[in-house]
Amino acid sequence: MRPARLLAPLLALALTACAGGTSAPATTATTSPAPTTPASAPTPEPDPLEQAVDAALAGLDRRAQVAQLFVVSVELTDLSPGEALIREQDVGGIFLRGRSTASTAELATLTESWVEAADGPAPWIAADQEGGAVQALSGEGFSALPPAVEQAALPPEQLAALASGLGSELAAAGVTLDLAPVVDVVPPGTERGNPPIGFYGRQYGGDPEEVVLAAGAVAWGLAEHGVVPTLKHFPGLGRLDRNPDVDPVVVDDRTTADGEQVQAFAALVDSPADPFVMMSSATYAQLDAGQAALFSPAVVTGLLRERLGFDGVVITDDVGNAAALQDVPVGERATRFLAAGGTLVLTLQPRDVPEMVDAVLARDAADPVFAARVDDAVRTALLAKARAGLLPPA
Repeated sequence: MRPARLLAPLLALALTACAGGTSAPATTATTSPAPTTPASAPTPEPDPLEQAVDAALAGLDRRAQVAQLFVVSVELTDLSPGEALIREQDVGGIFLRGRSTASTAELATLTESWVEAADGPAPWIAADQEGGAVQALSGEGFSALPPAVEQAALPPEQLAALASGLGSELAAAGVTLDLAPVVDVVPPGTERGNPPIGFYGRQYGGDPEEVVLAAGAVAWGLAEHGVVPTLKHFPGLGRLDRNPDVDPVVVDDRTTADGEQVQAFAALVDSPADPFVMMSSATYAQLDAGQAALFSPAVVTGLLRERLGFDGVVITDDVGNAAALQDVPVGERATRFLAAGGTLVLTLQPRDVPEMVDAVLARDAADPVFAARVDDAVRTALLAKARAGLLPPA
């Protein structure tokens, strides 16, 4: 598979730098060099991002640290609860749910007030801005986006311009996290029978290479304006005949660790766009038949983190309303995901957050292995914020 187009500029830059740093070999002296005393190894410079994380951790008690692992929805028709979630519950982020015709300037005023309300790390401001049927923000300053299947058909330069425009518009509104692009591969001819993705044209293609090229361009367009992209929904929704959002039992019995669904993610997880990865709430019989992917250590840690080498933020799809998760107790939706290797819990039910935080704290106090996982998740979450400029310098 060819690498994503977004890697090409960096490769060219690296080659140019290498060529520029090459010089003609110097002439050598005929005399023997004088003996020298071995120099001591230089002291490594402290990493300013890690220092910012350390400073942030020092200012948070354990409950506030755990709260940083939750991204909570606020209805775009009533954004008033957002400040309380940040000021009183220390949540790690706000997800703008629904649809809005507010302008970029109006949203920027609001999101700036949320950032100012945070006593600790600034919150993520997240939106679902894919295009087509999934476009939350459509007011003045936001372009109407075609669905992904149409975006992928654009000439490369037009797609790059669309992606850059999307990133610029979201940044102008104060949005720092886009829950896009979709990386699910929907095989040709199966679109209408794939209710979560293909039915709505949310896919960038029917084979991994098509998806990598187009989704990679969109991810880079977001990242170049400081908006973090999210690759979703690992390990792939493209072969499902049911939708985990509305169907209580959703099992994919065809996706494998080497199949086309995972191949697309494998090509993008280490991209310079520094993306998040969103987990699927379906169950994958050939990967872990016993539990949904977001709860599976075999899928989150074994496949995504160890086999694909992804060490960034792993976020859930919504755990509040998803029909496929309703038989799992609310608190366990958070603890099982974090135990599997996840980082951020996204919920469309703000009322569930205290119960989930309490469940994480209870297991954290009783289980040293789980407590270490929480430590890792909090550090990963805060490091992503440091990279995004959401933490003050140490």
